Amino acid sequence: MAACFWVFTALYIYASNASPITTISSLKTTQQLYDGATLVSKNQRFELGFFCPSNPCKDVKFLGIWYKNIAPLTVVWVANRKRPVRRQSGGVHLELNDYGVLVIQDASKRVIWKAPKGYSRSMNRKPLLELLDSGNLVVRDCDNSSCGNKIWESFSFPGDTLLPGMELSLDYGSRLRYSAITSWRKKDDPSDGDFLFGFDKMVNAPQLVLAKENGVRLSRWGPWDGHIFSGMNSLKDNPVLLGKLRFDGDEVSFRFVSLNESMLLRFVLSPVGSLEFLWWKNKNDGWLTILRLNKDNCDRIGSCGSYGICYSDDPSCRCLEQGFMAISSVDWCGFECSSGCKRKHALNCSNGDGFMKYEQMKLPDNSTVLGALSPIECEKKCMKECNCMAYTSLNMYGNGSICVVWFDDLNDLRVIRGGGNDLYIRMSHIELDSIMHKKRKKVILVVAIIFLSTTSFLLLLAAIIRFIHILNKSKTRASVQEHSPLTEFRSKEQDSDCHFFDLDEIATATNNWSSSNEVGEGGFGRVYKGKLARGEEVAVKRLAEGSWQGIREFKNEVTLIAKLQHRNLVKLLGYCIAGNERILVYEYLPNHSLDQIIFDQVKRRLIMWDDRFKIIKGVAKGLLYLHDDSRLRIIHRDLKASNILLDREMNPKISDFGLARILASTEKEETTNRVIGTHGYMPPEYLMNGNFSAKSDVYSYGVLVLEIISGKKNWGFHHPDHNLNLLGHAWKLWTAGRPLELMDPVLVESVIQEDEMIKCIHIGLLCVQRQPEDRPTMSEVVNMQQADNFVTVRQPDEPGFYAGRSLIGLGFSTIKRELDSVNEVTMTTLTGR
Repeated sequence: MAACFWVFTALYIYASNASPITTISSLKTTQQLYDGATLVSKNQRFELGFFCPSNPCKDVKFLGIWYKNIAPLTVVWVANRKRPVRRQSGGVHLELNDYGVLVIQDASKRVIWKAPKGYSRSMNRKPLLELLDSGNLVVRDCDNSSCGNKIWESFSFPGDTLLPGMELSLDYGSRLRYSAITSWRKKDDPSDGDFLFGFDKMVNAPQLVLAKENGVRLSRWGPWDGHIFSGMNSLKDNPVLLGKLRFDGDEVSFRFVSLNESMLLRFVLSPVGSLEFLWWKNKNDGWLTILRLNKDNCDRIGSCGSYGICYSDDPSCRCLEQGFMAISSVDWCGFECSSGCKRKHALNCSNGDGFMKYEQMKLPDNSTVLGALSPIECEKKCMKECNCMAYTSLNMYGNGSICVVWFDDLNDLRVIRGGGNDLYIRMSHIELDSIMHKKRKKVILVVAIIFLSTTSFLLLLAAIIRFIHILNKSKTRASVQEHSPLTEFRSKEQDSDCHFFDLDEIATATNNWSSSNEVGEGGFGRVYKGKLARGEEVAVKRLAEGSWQGIREFKNEVTLIAKLQHRNLVKLLGYCIAGNERILVYEYLPNHSLDQIIFDQVKRRLIMWDDRFKIIKGVAKGLLYLHDDSRLRIIHRDLKASNILLDREMNPKISDFGLARILASTEKEETTNRVIGTHGYMPPEYLMNGNFSAKSDVYSYGVLVLEIISGKKNWGFHHPDHNLNLLGHAWKLWTAGRPLELMDPVLVESVIQEDEMIKCIHIGLLCVQRQPEDRPTMSEVVNMQQADNFVTVRQPDEPGFYAGRSLIGLGFSTIKRELDSVNEVTMTTLTGR
């Protein structure tokens, strides 16, 4: 009898495995879905079945949903993430039992996986399993004529992917009902990974957070303000998708809606912790990233510490503008910013504290909702609590003002250009009195002018006498100004090849400095596109009065660049000096700066490997000209992606010579007490000791090469697996024999010769060696780029400044900082050793 049983079982398994692959549209309780058969949605977009996550297939399989007719296999949901089907499980199949529960069994009816319990079903009805057009796998209550409510749905149990209509949710009452997406362990292992994304259980103002599996929060989207999450301006007015929040009693849920149903969109949490909206373009281009949501240093929780603000256009941190100062004047914020800021004046809860308004802010972490209160009531409520440090009013639920407050120190602040929310921060009465005093002075001045314009003849006469006195003083100042450094400089330079422009001529060319002509902005001021009377397009750099680029840098740029002529150097057409105005006029380059392309998630796809390789070679030739081939031996000292401009054919041109220095032909190195440059590009010997040479530019060039290849910034680079910066990450991959993993993923299809890219990575690592003498010259770099035989080139050693943003152990304590970090430019004053 036992023998008959095993023969029957063997025939059953053989028949099951030998049966042809079938496709069905639904599954009844009387049917089984075997390995090889699939369930397909009516619109032919999604498919359910057993799949192998690896190729070639290993010894495990999973039940999942994927996009039909898209290669490679793109899985959007996995049922049995924790209970894979082993290869020895013969006759494995999915079935729907009479209670509406999905079960995976093998031939011996051993249960491998069972779906979480859903809703109760109606009596005298039969459950039916369907794969909907949305990708949602549902079990319905059905009879012979119609189907009713859902008993169970896969959308309630997301994996690593959020599809349009799928929701992330949290029940704030119990904190038990909770749905979030969880990353895969690896790209070929769908078991639970290290990262989770969902609603923050720690606060009662709805916000989404990315966290590690151990609960450590990595980044957050900020509280919901009724339209968007406070820190997610990139989701505002998005032409492709729309985020929606739903409140139902104590439960809150978030989903996104595709604004074009013909587009295939998905939101994915990758095994390395990145959050991306992806769009399927076609079989040639595959999945394209249309939005990445944790892409820079500002997205890390607490990157700037208490009361420190992170700016999207400058990864370094700054203290709040009024009433705050850095806690550590030495370290903040050159390489470690988390120490944050402190108040200049202590608060006194019983002695006139008040609030100051800050605009366009990502609201801080750890918010508390106090309920439906008017803005005035909210302020009063916060004022009564001595540890209430800030408040705001949000139309959070779409039905009126909701009071949100923050207790104790404020953390994770960020400026959101063109977005964010108003935040009212508690200030001491001393700070508020100082601000009010400045405002009163302005008001008094205005009132005085009005009074003088309407007073008696006697006062008018006094005003005339005063005017004459002022006029005499102006003449005295004008006499002095005739001998000012700028005026002397203008008189000297008018005889040079650099043209002097009249201020009115430039104002006309830029349409009177119209905002529509503005093409860039930085710590130096603003850049405008202009058109001269003769029809020539120009770029006009108007230096701000408070710019870090002072008279010395301005004179330096005009005198140096006017004498340089090379196809890889930007051409200075002229300058203008008028009163306090300092203006530089360059040739106009339509593709703007390199950083605006390679660090942009969309534009980076416009510049493939051929163009990037051309830029790498062009910058090298430009530096070679500066170091060896020009009439002067010039060290640029501020080479970076934002100072590489691109013409119509993507030819690179080095710009911004304000910090450049001339070295005598006999000099190999100079020392300065005024270190000025950009974080991430300055070599160790310059940042620590003020020593600079041609090898300083070589180091900056090496950083630039690795940034061009990877599409990542060295300063602010973040990797979930280690604390290394981009240089350290590249070195780690190089020593592991996997250098091509550094490549920007958008370049995969455009790289024809992998050796060419490996050569560039090799050169980049040689250029960023710790010791200047270990770095090649630019002449050697150009020769290496042109060489066919690269085997004999020495291997790079460990780079300088490779271990993240900390200089512990490098003697950095002897450096006294005077930090003015504007447009990524850092000024440092060195003390003697």
